Amino acid sequence: MNTKNKIGDMPASSLLLPRLTKIQKEEGYLSEERLKELAKEISIPITRIYEVATFYSFITIDKKGKYVIRVCASPSCHINGSDDILEIFERLLEIKVGGTTKDNKFTLEKTSCIGCCDEAPAALINDEAYTKLNDEKIREILAKCK
Repeated sequence: MNTKNKIGDMPASSLLLPRLTKIQKEEGYLSEERLKELAKEISIPITRIYEVATFYSFITIDKKGKYVIRVCASPSCHINGSDDILEIFERLLEIKVGGTTKDNKFTLEKTSCIGCCDEAPAALINDEAYTKLNDEKIREILAKCK
């Protein structure tokens, strides 16, 4: 039996997602350098690590702003105005979806359901949910972040 790809009784691949999220939490994103180190450390091909890292929308190999704003685009949020919410963020931050402000403070993204359907429209800023969004609420939230 090949034990090179095992850690204790667990296959090294089962530890991949927790390791990727830990690195991202520490560094803000997954740099190529860190992914190469991880591949060596747990004996998994770098291509496998990239497959996992690029599959999940909340894991990123791209450097993001200090505050990552993910506006929910679920059916509930969409019906309740998430497109308008995106436009407000775009206007106030002067960036488009997928963009980062010049000062690297904010990144704006559109995402699937974040589980706040009963309080739509909603967004996550880093790991915190903001619900029942409107222009005034967004201005208050951004002012707190600046």
